[in-house]
Amino acid sequence: MKPSRPSKHTPTTINQDGSRFFIHPADVKGFFTRWRRVFALLLIGIYVSLPWIPINGHPAVFLDVINRRFHLFGLTFAAQDLWMAFFFITGLGFSLFFVTALFGRIWCGWACPHTVFLEHVYRRIERWIEGDATARRKLDTAPWDSSKITKRLTKNGIFILISAAIAHLFLAYFVSIPELYQWMTSSPTEHWGAFVFMFVATAIIYFNFAWFREQLCLIICPYGRLQSALIDDDSLIIGYDEKRGEPRGPATKAGFGDCINCYRCVQVCPTGIDIRQGLQMECVGCANCIDACDTIMSKLNRPKGLIRYDSQTGLDGKKRRVIRPRIFIYGALMLAGATAFTLSAMQLRSANMNIVRMTGSPYYVTDTSVRNQYMVRVINKSNEPKTFILKAVASEQGFTMEGNEEGITVPPLGEEVRPVIISVARENYAGRFPLEFTLVNPSGQDVLSREAEFLGPAPQLLKQEAP
Repeated sequence: MKPSRPSKHTPTTINQDGSRFFIHPADVKGFFTRWRRVFALLLIGIYVSLPWIPINGHPAVFLDVINRRFHLFGLTFAAQDLWMAFFFITGLGFSLFFVTALFGRIWCGWACPHTVFLEHVYRRIERWIEGDATARRKLDTAPWDSSKITKRLTKNGIFILISAAIAHLFLAYFVSIPELYQWMTSSPTEHWGAFVFMFVATAIIYFNFAWFREQLCLIICPYGRLQSALIDDDSLIIGYDEKRGEPRGPATKAGFGDCINCYRCVQVCPTGIDIRQGLQMECVGCANCIDACDTIMSKLNRPKGLIRYDSQTGLDGKKRRVIRPRIFIYGALMLAGATAFTLSAMQLRSANMNIVRMTGSPYYVTDTSVRNQYMVRVINKSNEPKTFILKAVASEQGFTMEGNEEGITVPPLGEEVRPVIISVARENYAGRFPLEFTLVNPSGQDVLSREAEFLGPAPQLLKQEAP
């Protein structure tokens, strides 16, 4: 069954009977393809190398979920610091909005992990083993002889190995390379949860890149639909110059535009669309059609740029506005998130402390004193054990503190919970008052402070109850 002609209303990947049509994009060479490949190799190199690069004793990116420690380029975040993730994520989100409003769907074509691995790893291997697009289509319909079986087994075997490598590297971001290696060299029964995860993750990655492919962009990923709300006529997109290209016709006849209707732009498209029909949700901004069309134009001694990066305003022959209201709005929100996260990260300390009132009565009255009981949790974010001194300060009256006589020793990347008792003599008690607990590191410098409140009965009631 032949697929339908590409249209804005019917995906090319769906046959007329509703079945899946497998796309085999033709290979293309050109300026954008070359630089996309360089950028993709750089991104893959970053993905592979980050778990290996040590910074302050930890990998550059190490999300240690088991110990609730998150190491990001030398900064260590405890679980109590996760509130900063809100500003980090919103900053990234509005950064994507900002980039999309300026440059359209450049993320999908140049930096999306799905595109990077599919176009520059899996399809490169597929072309190397099975040949160009024509050869691959012939192989799909060929009988299962020894040649086809050998090619398919070789290709899918390599796909499985690469999928397993991607999944293992992903897990390394959460358990570290040494720990991952130890798991890999031990029996699966010792770490059956991780083993099952790796099996499932490898299967999903293999299924996606070997079979599902562009359907992830068309069916699952919401970004193509979201971009319609983010861009306007001045956003940079990949478009077809209709004024210059129409009417389409043979290059040897006069009276036609520059487009010779060769369908080369459709043949190289990884989602099978016809860019000449305008901006479409399925367009991932990969620029394959630009390089393909420029090659044809060069052979015909015609100017390049029939298909090009431009705005809809530019394609209509008008001047593009770069600065416009949505750029200011997205830019301001992006800077707000980035600034809030940066300022929060600058205030990170090598330790963290939480103070809560112990369960039970909020205060206790004895014959000699009024007593409050607190639970202090100290978290050490450094790679070496530390002994902290806990101090309490109050401006109103004298008190005594118990539970910190020898300091609080916390193991590396560990935590220690201690009860602390604050007592005030009955004759000195004048009512509730604020307390400030300060955690001091071994060098004598203040690490951080937390506020609490000393509670007790009304002073007049306490005097009435005096023995």
